[in-house]
Amino acid sequence: MPRVLIVDDDSLLCEALALAVQQMGFEADTAGTLKEGLHKARSADYDVVVLDVRMPDGSGLDSLPGFQECPSAPEVIILTGLGDPDGAELAIRCGAWSYIAKPPTLNTIRLPIQRAVEHHRGRQKILPLGLKRSGIIGESRAMHACLDLAAQAGATEASVLITGETGTGKELFARAIHDNSVRADGPFVVVDCAALPEKLVESELFGYERGAFTGADRRFEGMIRQAHRGTLFLDEIGELPVAIQKAFLRVLQDGRYRPVGGIKEVVSDFRLLVATNRDLEAMAEAGEFRQDLLFRIRTMAVSLPRLKGRDGDIALLCRHFVSRQCRLHGLAAKRISTDYLDALEAYGWPGNVRELIHAVEHSLATATNDPVLVAAHLPMNIRISLARSALPAREQSPAGAGQRAEGGFLPLRQVRQQAVAEVESRYLRELLAACGGDVPKACQVSGLSRARLYALLKTHGLLP
Repeated sequence: MPRVLIVDDDSLLCEALALAVQQMGFEADTAGTLKEGLHKARSADYDVVVLDVRMPDGSGLDSLPGFQECPSAPEVIILTGLGDPDGAELAIRCGAWSYIAKPPTLNTIRLPIQRAVEHHRGRQKILPLGLKRSGIIGESRAMHACLDLAAQAGATEASVLITGETGTGKELFARAIHDNSVRADGPFVVVDCAALPEKLVESELFGYERGAFTGADRRFEGMIRQAHRGTLFLDEIGELPVAIQKAFLRVLQDGRYRPVGGIKEVVSDFRLLVATNRDLEAMAEAGEFRQDLLFRIRTMAVSLPRLKGRDGDIALLCRHFVSRQCRLHGLAAKRISTDYLDALEAYGWPGNVRELIHAVEHSLATATNDPVLVAAHLPMNIRISLARSALPAREQSPAGAGQRAEGGFLPLRQVRQQAVAEVESRYLRELLAACGGDVPKACQVSGLSRARLYALLKTHGLLP
């Protein structure tokens, strides 16, 4: 029988909600404090937690991740009398199932609880013990949440938008969704939109007939046709030229298209997965990405966390990569010192998992015959960054981001990303301080929409 936990310091409201839940045929428990609620949620399995925001021992929103991390991973419905639209948006962004204002009527509370129970039960059925991870390493709550979404996406034919910074593993997740779908035995075709010259995008995607243009000495069926009965993965879709976006939208609508220089239409039955590290909503507002295409590709969405936000995964990934590299290159097994792991945990990892892999490879190459990896084996740019952060804070200009890596400078793209991230983070902190934490005022001053501001605050770890 589904179980619901009601966490509210209003005993009369708790009794009324518990009675309503029991009338729905569910079991109901109550708690008058966050501490009591978390204890009960960790000690028993619940499908849903109805959580008040203002509690005598803290904020329900601050405790939301704690309830989500409980063994049964219950859905959380936020209950508050504040009627705060910004708080409502924050609750949803933090993973709450719903947000209901006090005092709730039976009609306003019953349907969300019913839907949350159904979703929780359905999610438990979707996630098989034998989920194919396709090379994804990680046991943090953030990664388990993403794996849950990947499993849900694998059980459907919906288009999926995978977002995340460079190096967070977007292609790995696309592969995992494909491997857990009914199309797993079909082709998995990867198209890097950023690597295709603009003049060649159309012919690469749609294919071309012999003689269609200078140099077309043979027929090429194109990536879309190659993905027939399989999955087409468009990486960095934000780089797809606007002119091609319209033609591609028609393919998604009709499943038909005409190759360059062709007369007859071609049919391709494929499942679409896309990924980007860009803000497609902002691009759509600026006219750089078609709004109708964005709606079409975002049937489901998976937002991958930065490596720095994956508690406990850095050490896990490090051990995995060290073991794998030693095995691949026939090296003697290396031990990993505490100071090496401490250094990894302290570093910011702007390049995320991809940068961690390169750091491990560099460490092994530097260690040569040393049996133990220590912090001194890390790349020079990481050691410099850690040394700088260990000193008393002082204002640094973005120009300092061009520090030397061993053997040369950092790639310009990485320098730009670091500089932009530093400036954005500093700006947001000063903005919130100047506005006294008033989000509407911050939006007015900065010219950002609420959704965009919250997204930036989440990216830089500045959410309360």
